[in-house]
Amino acid sequence: MFSIKIIERHGHFEMKAKTPNYSQSNFAIMDYITAFFIGFAVGFIVLFIFYKLFALSVIGGALIGFANIFISMNSSIKKRMTKLRIQFFYLLEAMSVAMRAGNPMLQALQSAKEDLMLIFPENSDIIIELDIIIGKFNNAVPLSHAFSDLAERSGLDDIASFASIYATIEGKSGRANEIVRETQQIIADKMEIEMEIDTLMTAAKSEVNIMLLMPLVILGVIGYAGAGFMDAIYTTGAGRIVSTVGLIVFTLSLIMARKFSNVKL
Repeated sequence: MFSIKIIERHGHFEMKAKTPNYSQSNFAIMDYITAFFIGFAVGFIVLFIFYKLFALSVIGGALIGFANIFISMNSSIKKRMTKLRIQFFYLLEAMSVAMRAGNPMLQALQSAKEDLMLIFPENSDIIIELDIIIGKFNNAVPLSHAFSDLAERSGLDDIASFASIYATIEGKSGRANEIVRETQQIIADKMEIEMEIDTLMTAAKSEVNIMLLMPLVILGVIGYAGAGFMDAIYTTGAGRIVSTVGLIVFTLSLIMARKFSNVKL
């Protein structure tokens, strides 16, 4: 949760804020439980198809369930950072409009906040960050420091680039409006390219998912409806070795498919 406290000390106002840390997951208890049971269910089904050993499937499913918690947390962090990046793009767009009307940076931020509250909920990350930035400025913290702090906590290159450029020209140049527009255009171009790549990769990802699912379906169907055709796989030492090799190949295929389909600019 986000909170700001203003206290008076020796005639001066000091702001104490608990700021969001985008390198940490904001998972709740139910998110941990859900991630565990999803991982457990997938692990149990896959191991039971390959081995038909209940105890092994339960133990392996539990291990995969715990692993899926960390995977889901990392995925949640990436999604939150992506969402913040999109919100920051809209912030720059709103700031650019306000600055073209002749507003200085602070008033442009306040105007942008009012505009963004029509698009995003009050507890969204960008609204919280705007409250932090404006609150810091009202407590004699330069905007460049506030932007740099956001860049450090967000881990986003686009925000870091904007913060670095703004820190260089703060109070020294009248090109702030131009810099905001240029940064916005750069982010827009990158987002457009990423959307085009994602569109092109969607069909390939679907094909990969089907190809990864089919071996499990085939093994499951033959194992239960094959009239003993697969019994040697589940009852002999050589069969267990074949199952283990197949599971290793399946796991490596899954990892490689996810890695190759994850295109990062």
